[in-house]
Amino acid sequence: MSYHLDDIDRRIIHALMDDARNASATSIAEGLHVSDATVRNRINRLEEEGIIQGYTATIDFERADGRLTSLYMCTVPAADRERLAAAAQSIPGVINVRVLMAGRRDLQVVAVGESTEDLRTIARALSELDIQIEDEELVQTEIRSPYAPFGGEASRPTEPTDVVTLPDGTDVIEVAVASEAPVVGSSLDGVRDLLGSDVLVVSIERDGSIFRPDEDTVIHADDIVTLFPGDESRSDVLEGFLGAD
Repeated sequence: MSYHLDDIDRRIIHALMDDARNASATSIAEGLHVSDATVRNRINRLEEEGIIQGYTATIDFERADGRLTSLYMCTVPAADRERLAAAAQSIPGVINVRVLMAGRRDLQVVAVGESTEDLRTIARALSELDIQIEDEELVQTEIRSPYAPFGGEASRPTEPTDVVTLPDGTDVIEVAVASEAPVVGSSLDGVRDLLGSDVLVVSIERDGSIFRPDEDTVIHADDIVTLFPGDESRSDVLEGFLGAD
């Protein structure tokens, strides 16, 4: 995968998984302490990278005119998994197909029908594709939740949003600037005494745009700053951007 998720990306994904319908860029931005434009830019990038693949409604088909939802656990030849999955998806009534990395029961098919006869028809169609049905169960309840490790903390972060260690051991740090941080309102040249002469600010993400700063660039609260700390103390550098704990 070419795109590397940072903490802001992960928390955006968590918010969308939790409630994509009501998770506006504004509401997500408030929780992350970044701008609306930054959130919209990140979402667009995640969609372009294929990480966010779409937004779907979760339907209770039993309440929708009493329809039945069935889960078919199937086995297919490993070499034909993708082809047969696409073929199964084309069967009327099939709403979800999941390919598993397994020797048996490596294909899960979810289908909806108005009656058990509809479900038998779908089962026959699967069998005609040389898909071996190992088991079939009616789905009673499906509970969804966001991926907890992407949730982060509700309060303002007190740690970098991301740290990448290069092969030579150099750290590249990304940090969201806290509103009370000592660097806020100062130019990069003006905070040299605070940060240290070895600190190199590589880029700043502000309102959804990323730019390379110069010595006259003024640091704003909620900027997302990518930097090399150099030989300076990492904790001292972070305190400059995050403020004291």
